[in-house]
Amino acid sequence: MPPSSGNLFEHIPTSLPDELFQTLAESGAVRIERIVSDGHASPPGEWYDQTWDEWVLLVSGGATLLFENNAALVILLPGDYVMIPAGYRHRVERTDPTQKTVWLAVHFK
Repeated sequence: MPPSSGNLFEHIPTSLPDELFQTLAESGAVRIERIVSDGHASPPGEWYDQTWDEWVLLVSGGATLLFENNAALVILLPGDYVMIPAGYRHRVERTDPTQKTVWLAVHFK
């Protein structure tokens, strides 16, 4: 397979009625994904409960995460990252409504 390249900020739609999830690369048990949010949040009462580990980097914009059984909100600014272990329930409380929030997520077992 030949090398591939791109730019994390290319081809971001102007209008995003839903969050945009795009796989950039994957091999074996590892998947690298770009997520673009535009004021999106997890639906009320819904939690992510993944069977894989996820390392996520906030590249641009801003976001607030909430982890189950932890009252403190985690505020993410560009450059901040968080490691979310498999089975650790979490939700996105908010993303910046004034600009696109771009995440880089690495999923692995």
